[in-house]
Amino acid sequence: MNKKIKKILFKKNKTKIVCLTAYSKSIAKILDKFCDIVLVGDSMANVLYGLKNTHTLSLKNIIQHTLSVKKGISKSLLVVDMPKGTYQNVKIAKKNASLIKSLTKCDAVKIESNNKNFQIIKELVKSKIPVMGHIGYTPQFKKNFKIEGSTGEKLKKLNKEALKIERAGAFSLVLECVAPNASKTITKSLKIPTIGIGSSSYCDGQILVTDDMLGLSGFYPKFVKKYLDLNKMITKAVKRYTKEVRNNKFPKKNNFLNVTRIR
Repeated sequence: MNKKIKKILFKKNKTKIVCLTAYSKSIAKILDKFCDIVLVGDSMANVLYGLKNTHTLSLKNIIQHTLSVKKGISKSLLVVDMPKGTYQNVKIAKKNASLIKSLTKCDAVKIESNNKNFQIIKELVKSKIPVMGHIGYTPQFKKNFKIEGSTGEKLKKLNKEALKIERAGAFSLVLECVAPNASKTITKSLKIPTIGIGSSSYCDGQILVTDDMLGLSGFYPKFVKKYLDLNKMITKAVKRYTKEVRNNKFPKKNNFLNVTRIR
């Protein structure tokens, strides 16, 4: 087993796991200093490409961004989302996951559960491709954004799904928009760590979309804490640059290139 994955498994019930998303080397390099896991998420469909959902993001998109992210990663576990339509069955999943792993040298892939694709996870793990699971609100399969596992019956169903994913061989499980009581129950039921997004503090770790927590995406549901208003800061910088160019205050002589010194 990958040493980085062993490290993540060891954190279960000991210390919280920190995860964020990255789509480029520059952001990944910063995250790598602090995060246990960096996810190249299919959320780039919304964040970078302005799409309404993640459904049309291509394998090529994911691979291109992962190649960039990989250059900024040294210590963190690098996980890559498998886009919708790239793991409909075992054969297709193995082909695409193998391609992602061989081209990007990532540590693992993430697959959203439709409560049916347990065998796909099992076969990928057999092929030495580590898998992170994902239950609750799964954007690739569900249209309605709502809290999952809010009743006793729904909690049982969700917990059963989580256990099946663990038995299939996943090394961790994302719980998205799962009710606090359900998150607590599932986390206690599993031997593998749970990573929450909008699923309370009962999970073994937390993940957010980096652009959301930096105040850049414009998407701020209740479960997102905005740690910085980067949108405001960038606006201020661009406004200042615009003013200086128009008033001929930039570039100044010290910004000119010459034959003796470029940097």
